[in-house]
Amino acid sequence: MQKGIIRIVGAALVGVLAFAGTSMDTPLRIAIGVFIGLPSFVLIIVGRRHLGKSFAILPEAKALITTGLYSRIQHPLYFFLDMFLIAVIIALGSPILLLAWGLLVVVHMLQSQREEKVLVNAFSAEYEAYRRRTWF
Repeated sequence: MQKGIIRIVGAALVGVLAFAGTSMDTPLRIAIGVFIGLPSFVLIIVGRRHLGKSFAILPEAKALITTGLYSRIQHPLYFFLDMFLIAVIIALGSPILLLAWGLLVVVHMLQSQREEKVLVNAFSAEYEAYRRRTWF
């Protein structure tokens, strides 16, 4: 429950900062977008590679991945995709897109909860230990 609140507050804070970023001059917006977006994009690819054959569109419990990015972040694909999209929104200077981004964050939170239920059922104690040592 506590991590859920932290996720919501964090997303709201990022949204507010992105809203402020959309009103900056174009060169600065683009620089911020690249500064946030490029590493986020690379980390999306890295996270996907760490999943390997465990990647699935619908929640499945093929294996519990706890290495690489997954050793610190429970859902790096969602996290870095959300950060990449924030970077694009800032670079475009389009605050209206923040509404769509906010909806996507909610979808990601709901999807991560579904995934967590599947993993708890499949890996119970091992997953709970993993969940306690990760920060998001």
